Amino acid sequence: MADHELWDEVQRPAAPPAPAGFPYTPTGRAIGAHLGEVHEHLRHELEQLRQVIAEVRGGRTSAAEAREFISELTMRQHNWAIGAYCANYCRVVTTHHSLEDAAVFPHLRRSDSGLVPVLDRLEAEHVIIHGVLEEVDRALVDVMGEQSDLLALQEVTDLLSAVLISHLDYEEAQIVEPLSRYGFFPGQL
Repeated sequence: MADHELWDEVQRPAAPPAPAGFPYTPTGRAIGAHLGEVHEHLRHELEQLRQVIAEVRGGRTSAAEAREFISELTMRQHNWAIGAYCANYCRVVTTHHSLEDAAVFPHLRRSDSGLVPVLDRLEAEHVIIHGVLEEVDRALVDVMGEQSDLLALQEVTDLLSAVLISHLDYEEAQIVEPLSRYGFFPGQL
């Protein structure tokens, strides 16, 4: 998967424009801002992940220590795990995407049919990102078992960084405003 482009960013659909003069509530604005805060947390942990992988490549830490470090990342809230390495970071991303897919996106679909192409695209990207997360875990397990070189681990980590940052940026650009208008669930505003 790391050898080719996973999606065409040019083909991403755009959300319809916000209605002119819409009276956003303070709660609505806070809801829209919250998505950015969650994404900043994911970006920060992704940077920590990249630093740990660089330490493994530089011989400053072992792959086993890197996996342990990742298990200590701050958010632990979902029982589904791709593998031991992703027990936390991967779990955080999975939880975030699962909540969006199961609750937030259906609410936005019902609230504004113009968002459907964007939401469909975001869900499709979630599936791709989870495949990359699995690749990162496999690469780290291979390094631990000395079945792979560190370059493969770096390449798949770079791929994860590229696709996840691209996805987070796109998601923010397309749904922060609708979240500010409609909230995360019905009756919230």
